[in-house]
Amino acid sequence: MDSRLDWEDLHTVLAVADCGSLAGAARRLGVNHTTVLRRIGGFEQRLGLRLFDRLPGGYALTAGGEELAAAARGMAATVEALERRLAGQDLRLEGTLRVATADTLTASLLPPLLAQFRELHPGIVLEVTTANLMANLTRRDADVAIRPVLDPPETLVGRRVAGIAFAAYAAASHPAARSGTVAAHPWVAPDDSLAGTSVARWMRRALPEAAIALRTDSLVEVCRAARAGIGLAALPCYLGDATEGLVRIATPTVPEEAALWVLTHEDLRRTARVSAFTEFAAAALARQRDLLEGRRPAVSV
Repeated sequence: MDSRLDWEDLHTVLAVADCGSLAGAARRLGVNHTTVLRRIGGFEQRLGLRLFDRLPGGYALTAGGEELAAAARGMAATVEALERRLAGQDLRLEGTLRVATADTLTASLLPPLLAQFRELHPGIVLEVTTANLMANLTRRDADVAIRPVLDPPETLVGRRVAGIAFAAYAAASHPAARSGTVAAHPWVAPDDSLAGTSVARWMRRALPEAAIALRTDSLVEVCRAARAGIGLAALPCYLGDATEGLVRIATPTVPEEAALWVLTHEDLRRTARVSAFTEFAAAALARQRDLLEGRRPAVSV
């Protein structure tokens, strides 16, 4: 038995344990299903220990696997903390900066902001992800998050930029755009994957009996469907007001829990490229506060 441990094997075990399946672990690790299966099988063979029970509903850790995973999590946390502290000492305005955000922001406010930042700091390469990585800033899956957040995690620091208003919109050619009323018209709605968003919560509360013409897992797609005339849509004002062909047909709502934050990890806040970006982004987005809170159209960043 060769019981030597390898970081790649440990990361694979943790990914399968967290996701409960080979497919989910493969997506997290950026590899294919077969690679994950081969790594787990090879690792178990070298250890002489079965780490997972293969169940109909997925993969579950055995007792030995639980012990290994617990130790691996502790080791990973130590390494990640060290990486963050070392990264926080980087004083260069160059390198890669990974930004986690929402697709509604990449479809509206962020592109001109990112373009202007690149003009100021051409040595910084920006990577933007719209995956839900808020909890993973600790693991450095992203350096900065620009997201609507109810209550930022304690491990993150940053600035609350503005509240986020949303309103009902319709295509300019839609009958509701002429009448200004929403009664008796079908809606385009977010699906269950977006059930926790302010828009979805408002629709459940204010429109429990609404006829739904289409559901989708992206508010950007909700916006596109509404613009095509499929139905009415509740959208963040920064997206709806900035979309040509849509007309606002209801007074904006600004839920107390909806706010836009620019966040990073405490250990990274003094990294030059992180500090430069968070300060620039927070200031640029603050100039859009009236748009974000539903009071007026967009202005130049």
